[in-house]
Amino acid sequence: MLTNFLAAIGLLATINMPSAIVYGNIVPGAAISIGLGGIIFAVQARRASIKRGVSNVTAMPYGLSVPHYFIVAFGVMLPVYAQTQDWMLAWATGIAWNFVQGIIMTIGAFVGPYIQKYIPRSALLGSLTGLALTYIAMNPMGEIFSTPYIGMLTLVIVLGGWIAHKKLPGNIPAGLLAIVIGMLLAWGTGYMDVAAVQSAASGFSISLPSFAISQLVQGFAYLSPFLAAAIPLAIYDFLESLDNIESAEVGGDKYPTGLSLLVPGLLTIFGSLLGSVFPTILYIGHPGWKAAGARVGYSMATGIGVLVLAFVGLMPLVMSVIPLVALLPILVYISMSIGTQAFSTAKSKHIPAMILGLLPFIASFVTLQVDNALTAAGTSAGEVGLSLLKDNGVYYEGWNTLGASDILVSMMLISIVIYLVERNFKTAAVYALITAALSYFGFIHAGEIGLGTGASAALGYLTMSAGLMFFHLYKHPEEKAALELESKAVVEADESFEANS
Repeated sequence: MLTNFLAAIGLLATINMPSAIVYGNIVPGAAISIGLGGIIFAVQARRASIKRGVSNVTAMPYGLSVPHYFIVAFGVMLPVYAQTQDWMLAWATGIAWNFVQGIIMTIGAFVGPYIQKYIPRSALLGSLTGLALTYIAMNPMGEIFSTPYIGMLTLVIVLGGWIAHKKLPGNIPAGLLAIVIGMLLAWGTGYMDVAAVQSAASGFSISLPSFAISQLVQGFAYLSPFLAAAIPLAIYDFLESLDNIESAEVGGDKYPTGLSLLVPGLLTIFGSLLGSVFPTILYIGHPGWKAAGARVGYSMATGIGVLVLAFVGLMPLVMSVIPLVALLPILVYISMSIGTQAFSTAKSKHIPAMILGLLPFIASFVTLQVDNALTAAGTSAGEVGLSLLKDNGVYYEGWNTLGASDILVSMMLISIVIYLVERNFKTAAVYALITAALSYFGFIHAGEIGLGTGASAALGYLTMSAGLMFFHLYKHPEEKAALELESKAVVEADESFEANS
């Protein structure tokens, strides 16, 4: 929770957003949506613990949506600033974008239980694994290997404590030891900057949240170019939260789906009214935190801690003292735990489907890196030319289509292949038809929602459905013989049962 909050704030610094807006407006508003959620889920877990009469209940991890704080920084506010040269307008647009996210996520709380009923568990957990390996683990691993003398040592401390269960001196928690060692190394080698600490300390001030209703209204005037993309992104958010509820249930902690989904939706709306530009979600990582011994207190302590750090103006100071590279191994561990849970609880014959479900996330992650690199070079994929990229082995167009709304694409692909593996070809064909409809209207495989925006992918799913129906209808002579033998055995068993009765 705190790690991602610090990372999100760091992103706003990289786009040169004024500190007055970041720490005076965005941070206090976001802290409310993050801190209250941590407290609410701690209370939820405590009640579940009392009801079940057990002490090992772990609260749902909760915080900012990781992909979305990249998107709102680089894909919403920075373009508005480039157009208007006004950071207040850019912030206002981010608030409006976040408000829309919250509305759709709240609606998702009511449809989420139905998705949970009709999507196989392996599809939910498999899609979560793809998200963990790419958007949660890849950037931290890149940062770790950018500063390996700090990152790799802190990583091995985290893994030693939480995977190998190595007892540490004074029973100090592995995560805390990793942060302390990382800080000592960073400061001892000159990696950290004393001037940054002095600057942060000199700018200390109390920052309390205030309503930003006028900015919210103002932001809608600039929101239209981003609105079509905001809808599938919000669907992505509540589906990720849904995945994480499923993950917690597999780990032994069952929470009410609809009520749990309402919390991030409503708190995202409330946060936007207070100036936050960051959506909140139920986090990946419940099995990791549970294995590490986290229960109710970690959620309560983190929630309160975020509120205190944000309100008393300590967030800039914290960011200047603790090296981010010392915090990131925790995210890597969480992603490892998610993947372990998904594959260890799945039927072995479903694993090929889950591996296929990783590919949309890899595609979206790769295209995002290509876009970022080309933007840094002052160009874009369109300007370079899609055919030129393809000729050089960069299948940008196909990857972009595959990765659009990756979490939903992953869930549907895994579901189709699971039913195929189970030889339930008719159901697989129905799921392919549903996926074709989602594609045609742009909910997946398209940059925006609209009639026919994902028509090419929709056509592909229609042909897939036709192939699956052929499998359903066609009976090979060997299959016919096997079915006849099976039918005969059933009849004989029934006759034997009647005779004995």
